[in-house]
Amino acid sequence: MPSSSPQYLFRQPNLPIAEAWAPLDAADLEEQVEIPLLGRVSAGMPIEACLDADSIEVPTRMVRRNTYALRVNGNSMVDCNIFDGDVIIIERRESAENGETAVVMINDQEVTLKKFYIEKSGVRLQPANESMAPIFLHNSDIQVLGMVMGVVRQPDLAA
Repeated sequence: MPSSSPQYLFRQPNLPIAEAWAPLDAADLEEQVEIPLLGRVSAGMPIEACLDADSIEVPTRMVRRNTYALRVNGNSMVDCNIFDGDVIIIERRESAENGETAVVMINDQEVTLKKFYIEKSGVRLQPANESMAPIFLHNSDIQVLGMVMGVVRQPDLAA
């Protein structure tokens, strides 16, 4: 069975993430650079953080100064057009604005991908899937690791 080439989706600025994805055109795909693929991130219940030492080639346009990739496990972000098996391109950051889609470490051991909201009582990590409940935590329990800037979708991996 021939494998299809990956689809590269680049996040356009100033749009809600569900509407922000634009496919890169052929010219953008010519120059590629290797970035670290550091492991998996849960789009569901948080999973234990464990680093891999792999890499993935992505178009140069998707890469900023502190960029890395994570493979998505789960379906909590489907309403943001991020699916199980996708590889997300992350820009390393230590803070997030309300409503941004962030990779967050919980209690220095578990990592999850959720929409980030600051509330009076702490932080709400909101799935982009109506069938899943948000996670409420104290500010001291979480650490923002980065923002989602792109998606690599492997058609032959999608369910």
